[in-house]
Amino acid sequence: MKDLTKYRNIGIFAHVDAGKTTTTERILKLTGKIHKIGEVHEGAATTDFMEQEQERGITIQSAATSCFWREHQFNIIDTPGHVDFTIEVYRSLKVLDGGVGVFCGSGGVEPQSETNWRYANDSKVARIIYVNKLDRTGADFYRVVKQVEDVLAAKPLVMVLPIGVETEFVGAVDLLTRKAWVWDDSGEPQNYSLEDVPANMVDDVEEWREKLVEMAVEQDDELMEKYLEGEEIAIDDIKRCIRTGTRKLDFFPTYCGSSFKNKCVQLVLDAVVDYLPNPMEVNPQPEVDLEGHETGSFAIVDPEKPLRALAFKIMDDRFGALTFTRIYSGTLNKGDTILNTFTGKTERIGRLVEMHADSREEIDKAQAGDIIAIVGMKNVQTGHTLCDPKHPATLEPMVFPDPVISIAVEAKNKGESEKMGMALSKMVQEDPSFQVETDQESGQTIIKGMGELHLDIKVDILKRTHGVAVEVGKPQVAYRESITKRVEDTYVHKKQSGGSGQYGKIDYIIEPAEAGEGFVFESKVTGGNVPREYWPAVEKGFASCVGKGVLAGFPVVDLKVTLTDGGFHAVDSSAIAFEIAAKAGYRQSVPKAAPQILEPIMRIDVFTPEDHVGDVIGDLNRRRGMIRSQDATAMGSRIKAEAPLSEMFGYIGDLRTMTSGRGQFSMEFDHYAPCPRNIAEDVIAETKAREAAKK
Repeated sequence: MKDLTKYRNIGIFAHVDAGKTTTTERILKLTGKIHKIGEVHEGAATTDFMEQEQERGITIQSAATSCFWREHQFNIIDTPGHVDFTIEVYRSLKVLDGGVGVFCGSGGVEPQSETNWRYANDSKVARIIYVNKLDRTGADFYRVVKQVEDVLAAKPLVMVLPIGVETEFVGAVDLLTRKAWVWDDSGEPQNYSLEDVPANMVDDVEEWREKLVEMAVEQDDELMEKYLEGEEIAIDDIKRCIRTGTRKLDFFPTYCGSSFKNKCVQLVLDAVVDYLPNPMEVNPQPEVDLEGHETGSFAIVDPEKPLRALAFKIMDDRFGALTFTRIYSGTLNKGDTILNTFTGKTERIGRLVEMHADSREEIDKAQAGDIIAIVGMKNVQTGHTLCDPKHPATLEPMVFPDPVISIAVEAKNKGESEKMGMALSKMVQEDPSFQVETDQESGQTIIKGMGELHLDIKVDILKRTHGVAVEVGKPQVAYRESITKRVEDTYVHKKQSGGSGQYGKIDYIIEPAEAGEGFVFESKVTGGNVPREYWPAVEKGFASCVGKGVLAGFPVVDLKVTLTDGGFHAVDSSAIAFEIAAKAGYRQSVPKAAPQILEPIMRIDVFTPEDHVGDVIGDLNRRRGMIRSQDATAMGSRIKAEAPLSEMFGYIGDLRTMTSGRGQFSMEFDHYAPCPRNIAEDVIAETKAREAAKK
C-alpha cells in the first residue's frame, strides 16, 4: 500500500509565456526525472511534445508527469496558458488537489491568469503563488503581490523576499528561517549557499515576517493568544497554520524566483510538500444520480473503498487511445472489469501506464489518489465516471463552455472526405470544447471551437497529424424567413389531358403564427366541399414548401395556414391534385403576405476589466447589440447583451484588442428577430449571387 500522505497531485497554470513549462522542466531536473533540461524557445521542452507546440513555443495540451521530492510523489500537470485552451486548464484543475500559479515578474497578473484563477476558485483548489522571471528587466515582486490582492481579490502570504532586482537577482530570503538562499553565476540549480540576511534587508525581512506570522496564527486561537502575549511561535507551529490556511483558501503562500536561471525552484518544491494538501485532505468528490442531482454520498479517498475514478482527458497517439484518469477511491488492477456509468457498459482494463509527458511506464495497479492513463478504452469520453460494477456511482460531471466561433471545412477531394470524418471524430473525443456538425442547409462541415487559434491548430492537426488536405471557408449565418400580413386567397388546380383530369380548388388563409410555433395547419371546411380525405394532402403541399422561402430561399418559420373552403370533382379530384393546388397556392400567396428575413440573435456574456467597460459597450452598440445588464464583480464588469450573429464574427479578436487581452465572452443562440431592411437586401443579393455562381 502506498502512503497517500506522501502524494501531491498538482497543476502548474498561468498566463501564456509566464514560464510554466520552463518551471516544469526545472522541477523534473531537480527531482532527477530528466538529466538534460529542454528549453521551450528551442522547441525541446519535455512536456511540449506536439509539433505545433514546439513550433509556436506554447503549450496546447496539458501534459502529465510524475517525480519525487523529499520522499513525496508529485503528479504534475503542465497546462496551457492561451485563452483558447482554457478547457485544458479547467479539466486539469477538476482532478487536482493543489496548484502552482505562475506569474511573470514583469507582466504581473495577466488576463489568462485571471481566468485560470477563477477556474481554480470554482474547483476550490489550494494554491501557492510563484512569481517567476525576476531576472527580467522591469520585474518587481512587490508590484505583483499588490496585483494579486487588487486584481484577483486574493490574499498572498509572502514567504520569501527577493535578493537583488532584475539582472542583479541572485536568490531569496526565507522569512520563516531568516536564511538567505544565494545562487552563484554558474546557472546550476544546486550551486547555492545558505547565508545570513543581507544587512540592507534586515528591517524588511522582520516587517514581512511579522505580517506572515500574524496571518498564519489566525488559523489557531491558542497560538494567536500566545503571539499577542509576545511569545515566539515555533516554526513547525507556523507551518502547520500555513498548511491549514492554504487548504481552506484563506491565503496563498507566495514565492519568487527565476526558473530559466535555475534560482529558487527548490523553495517552491518544498512549499508543495509543506503546504499543499495530499489527496486525503481535499474535500471528497460528490456523487450524483443519473439526472445530475447530488445524492449526498461522496467518493472518499481510500484504497479499500469501491472504485470511483473520473476520466478527465482522452488522447489519441500512435499506441491507441489513452484515457487519463484520476482515481478517487478504491484500487484499479490490470485485467479488472469496470463500469462506465454514463454509457451503462462495462469494459476490461487492458494496460495501465504512468505518464511522463509522451513516454510511459507500464504498471500493474493504481489506487486512490493516483493519476494514470488507461490504454485502449473504447467508449469512454471526458467526464465519464469509471466505477466498480457491483457498487455503481456517478461523480459530479464536468461542464464545458459552448464554442464561440465556427468555420466551414471541406476535404479537397472525394477520397479525403471519409478520412476527414474519421479524423474529426477522434479530435472531438479528445477535446470536448471542439464540436463538429453538418449544416443541413448548405451541406458544409462546420467545426466549432473556443477561438481562432483553437480552430487554426485543429486545422493544422487535420493536415499534419491525420494527413487530410482541407480547404477552410467562411461559415454562413442560418437566416430564416417569415410573413407579417394575413392573406385570404383561392387557388384552382385544373388539368385536362385526355382521360381522367386533375381538379382541386382551395380557399385558404395564410397568416403569421405565434413565435416559435413553426408551421401550423388547420381545416375549417364544413359541408364536404373538400372531402376530409384530401385535407392531409393540402397540409402536405403547404408543409413541403416552407423549407424554401420566396425571398432568399431560407426556411420559413411561424406560418399558419387555415383551409376554409374549396371544391372538388367526383371523377377528376385526387390527393395529388390537392397537394399540387396547395404548392401553387403557397407560391401565389406568400409574396403577398409581406415576407421578411429573420436573423439569429445571440445571447452574449462579456467579462471585461472595469477600465474598458465603455469601449466594450460602445463596440457592442456598433454591432447592433442591446445591453441587457451590467454587474460589477471583484475582478471587473460582466455585461450581458443580445446581438445578431452576423455582427459577431471576429469579435474575440476585437474584444482582446480593446481590453489588452483581458476580456472574455461566451455566446449562445437566443431567438430569431426581423432583419433591418438594408441588411435584408444585402442578404438577398448575396444569396442570389451565390445561387447564380453554383449554376
